[in-house]
Amino acid sequence: MATDGVKIIDGDTAHDTYWGIMDRYDGGADADTIAIEFPLDDTDTFDDFDHEIYVTSCALAYWELGLMTTARLQFVRQVIDKGAGVRDWESEDPSLGKARKRELERLWKKISQVNQKIRSRKKYRKVTNLCFADDDLLTFQHRDGSYRVVICSSVSNYRGVCSYTFAFTTYNAVRKPSINNVLTCDILGHQISSSIDPEQAKAAQPGIERIWKFVGTQHYVGFGLHLISIPHADLLTFKDKFENIGTLRIVSGLKWMGSLGGENSFEGLERHFDDQEKYIETFRAKKYPVTVLCEI
Repeated sequence: MATDGVKIIDGDTAHDTYWGIMDRYDGGADADTIAIEFPLDDTDTFDDFDHEIYVTSCALAYWELGLMTTARLQFVRQVIDKGAGVRDWESEDPSLGKARKRELERLWKKISQVNQKIRSRKKYRKVTNLCFADDDLLTFQHRDGSYRVVICSSVSNYRGVCSYTFAFTTYNAVRKPSINNVLTCDILGHQISSSIDPEQAKAAQPGIERIWKFVGTQHYVGFGLHLISIPHADLLTFKDKFENIGTLRIVSGLKWMGSLGGENSFEGLERHFDDQEKYIETFRAKKYPVTVLCEI
């Protein structure tokens, strides 16, 4: 049973498909390019359930962009008539099966009609006055007087929204740190279960061998950082609390998200460092040496 909801755009596959198309369109891609990258046809990539989700979310995007054709419409009808989604949701709860059927009927009614208002390409404002950059090593003074250190893992400028993600280190001392001090510390992360074989894992997450060597196994183990996200507008109000002490590059393949929280104030960020050992236990994070995760 897939974890997507019953709506047309509800879940990872649907969001990735619909917004993938819209992002390419807003970026200037023409109809042929979109059709190649997001084909509205049969594919071996998905099972029947996920194929229905892919096709219906793709169809909604095509219709909104004025790309729906008679042939494509007929194909969507064939996929809907297979009833894969309705059957799967009915096996979970009959009411969910009925809800999915209603969503499909509404979609069909919409895309069967000519779209009289084609979606225009959107241009999103890109934030240029960035507070920090990827891999910036930042220290700040906690309210208890100690210095702590975070790493700016990434900066995102997506659809007009800018945010920063920060990875936590275990540095905790009354002395302001240098890069060398941080090299002896750990970074918080999470092991991620995986059923793919080692060669596939290495291709999917370059650098994962570092984790395997550290934990002593390569089976069913991926890696993701323990991250906190802060919106640009909020970070502007307290960016001066941080001091940039250099650059520390986490291996790009190991920058996956293991967990993600959000904060909008310096006080909120500080609370994550009040009792780090308890924090690590609460959030089931693990410590990974800086020398394991970073390009040193």
